[in-house]
Amino acid sequence: MIEFLSALDQILSVTHLTYLIAGVLVGLVVGIIPGLGGIAGMSLLLPFLYGMEPSVGLGMLMGLVAVIPTGDTFTSVLMGIPGSSSSQATVMDGFPLAKKGQAARALSAAFLSSMIGGVVGAIVLSVFILVARPVVLAFSSAELFMLTLLGLSVVAALSGGNVYKGLAACGFGLLIGAIGGAPATGEFRFTLDIDYLYDGIPLVVVGLGIFALPEIISLLVKNSAIASSPNKLGHGLRQGFKDVFANLPLVGKSSIFGSLIGAIPGLGGSVVDWMTYSFAINSSKDSSQFGKGDIRGVIAPESANNACASGSMIPTILFGVPGSGAAAVFLGGMLLLGIQPGVSMISTHLDLTYTIIWSLALANILGALFCICFTRPISLLTYIKFSILTPIILTLILFAAYQATRSLGDFIFLGIVAALGVMMKGANWPRPAFLIGFVLSSGAENYFFQSIQFYGYEWFLRPGVITIAALIIVGFVLPPILKKRKQKMKPEQLIQEKEQNSMANTVSWTDLGIITVMGGCATYALVNIWDASTLTKAFPIIAITIVLFSITMVVSKYLREKHTKVSSDLTMNMVYIVGFFAIAYGYYLFGFISTTFVFSLLFLKFLAKASYVKSTAIALGLVVFLVTMGRVMNVDFPEGLFDPYLLSTIKTFI
Repeated sequence: MIEFLSALDQILSVTHLTYLIAGVLVGLVVGIIPGLGGIAGMSLLLPFLYGMEPSVGLGMLMGLVAVIPTGDTFTSVLMGIPGSSSSQATVMDGFPLAKKGQAARALSAAFLSSMIGGVVGAIVLSVFILVARPVVLAFSSAELFMLTLLGLSVVAALSGGNVYKGLAACGFGLLIGAIGGAPATGEFRFTLDIDYLYDGIPLVVVGLGIFALPEIISLLVKNSAIASSPNKLGHGLRQGFKDVFANLPLVGKSSIFGSLIGAIPGLGGSVVDWMTYSFAINSSKDSSQFGKGDIRGVIAPESANNACASGSMIPTILFGVPGSGAAAVFLGGMLLLGIQPGVSMISTHLDLTYTIIWSLALANILGALFCICFTRPISLLTYIKFSILTPIILTLILFAAYQATRSLGDFIFLGIVAALGVMMKGANWPRPAFLIGFVLSSGAENYFFQSIQFYGYEWFLRPGVITIAALIIVGFVLPPILKKRKQKMKPEQLIQEKEQNSMANTVSWTDLGIITVMGGCATYALVNIWDASTLTKAFPIIAITIVLFSITMVVSKYLREKHTKVSSDLTMNMVYIVGFFAIAYGYYLFGFISTTFVFSLLFLKFLAKASYVKSTAIALGLVVFLVTMGRVMNVDFPEGLFDPYLLSTIKTFI
């Protein structure tokens, strides 16, 4: 009880509220930009965590992750463009309502539902903390290692499409996370004699590279505004509130369901909105208006996706196993703040756990209030052409990436990971699985080493370990068995299922490129580590085995089953990647601030077709931002050839 009240006092402090509100505002903007989502947004905030008080830093992160499902409602309703995977079902009835002139009604109902769902999710999280506390305290490092493997197996199994693609992505993430020093022996692995790799690739570089840059490049290739033909808000703001209160049972059920689904690693926001949307249809006496503008089709998924964000914190806090990609970055943020998830969060750091819960609840309330009060001005952001935002977002990404180690290597490996992200996005390989594997790599290896150290090689005979291992096996064996049972279905259903499978069974040169990259890296890693000590190579060999086995099964499926060859033309995407490398080198050669000004000015004027006044104003604004942040965070940007002269000129005017 003391920790509960202490956390409440903490979040009501001016400092905590300020950073929480900052996280909420960033989350709303990120949510409005389709494709970016919580992973990219949280990766952008990671550099600002250095030197922060843990409770304040966690509050800022929770402010962002809690409201992104709220912010992405704007594009879903006004444009029919899902802001993220968790808002796809909202489009089904939100967009038709907007076409009828009832966008304000849909938005207000969505915002209030989101707020209630987020608060319910925070309550469910607090209940889980109390109920699961004795169980977690009874776990040793052996059980925690197996829980990590269980989480990875669930992520792989629920990644969609081919389960072996998900497993390969998880294993490759584990392998990339093993770059650098081995925690058990201190020996270095897979460094290629590159100084930058001796400490491993930073999380912020991987998070921004695998998600943020590929999404920006994808939007640039499309070269369109966020909204090409926006709808007007219309009327019905108050009616939306009345609709929510009239459907409170649906809100409550969807919120609890969303929280529970969010607690399952790898499932979360990608399916919870459709599951609750389907529930709303099946539980309605009259479902004839669903898909045509039924407000219940907005209320159900919006209640669930905010609760899902809270639910994903359950495995993250209790076991250190992220429930989603955004939760994986949040886990990395916890580690940056010096907080170890798991047992410590319900023993020595119980006050921080309650701070997270209070922050979740408050962030959902604040996010909903901001959206309701400023619906019209916020909706104007959807009218902005994305090419106008590109220099701003790219500058933020480069600024965030440079804070990792403050070396040229940050830019180089950001581009390399982005190239992998572009390929995975183009071939529909699960990027969240890769990121979760990367984040879990360090913790999983520590648990593995501690298990051997404490219990020898008999740790796998512990009852808890055997139980969790059985769950992992069931997770892989049960789906094929269930698939065979479907053979008893009606012939018409079998024909339809085969048609759907044939549409899903596609292969492209990009798939083969990804397999080659993963297989080549795994083979090199195996050769590189073969002569190392047992504790140095034990964990990487597990990751290598997962990768090689998985890609072998993927290739085997390509050979056994008929696949349709499709074209995933990523030429333009790769051109942008090459352009990124050129710009990154310019940042280092000519100076970070100077290159930002010139690049932004030229990009806005000649590619975005903005006026000279707008282009110059935005470019100057970015220079002011970088100079200000450099002083606040004590950052020394690469000065290059021109920055010393530019900074001396700026100082004469300040």
